[in-house]
Amino acid sequence: MIRLLIADDQAMIRGAFAALLALEPDFEVVAQVATGDQVVPEALRTRPDVALLDVQMPSLDGLAAASSLHEQLPACRVVILTTFGRPGYLRRAMEAGALGFLVKDAPPEQLIDAIRRVHAGLRVVDPNLAAETLSVGESPLTGRERDVLSAAVDGGTVAEIAGRLYLSEGTVRNHLSSVIGKTNARTRADAARIATRNGWL
Repeated sequence: MIRLLIADDQAMIRGAFAALLALEPDFEVVAQVATGDQVVPEALRTRPDVALLDVQMPSLDGLAAASSLHEQLPACRVVILTTFGRPGYLRRAMEAGALGFLVKDAPPEQLIDAIRRVHAGLRVVDPNLAAETLSVGESPLTGRERDVLSAAVDGGTVAEIAGRLYLSEGTVRNHLSSVIGKTNARTRADAARIATRNGWL
């Protein structure tokens, strides 16, 4: 029996996945959570074999949750499920220790097969996304540049961003300038759009 944890902030999608997977004779859904910060505590409590994690969740995104789960419960395999098949997400998911990465509109049989293969220790990646990831390449942004650009997405002045990240205004300006150059953008809003589209944020 393959024990499953499902993490998705949308109750209807989470319930649909649970109902679908529970029909399989070798699957048992042992936990369902709505936020990223619930993943590790619930996994430690229920000991799933495979965790299905959405990328975009409140409190902690699925990529960060995958990394934490990989550290604290390495026996649990992770499959990332996302609406947005962005190349940078795939690269970051693999770095976080995920063995599977699928888009949510994949056929149900593909998800079921992927769970069994990941449980067996194999890597399963959406082939179209894998090809796109190779063509886009690695994120050119450093961790700090990504932090600054993420803070800038919500708007706000340089002073407000600096205050939020405990940096000087000059440092924030330098990071934003670097990000704009690296993404070949015209403005910081344009840089945020490009970075989001590629899954670098």
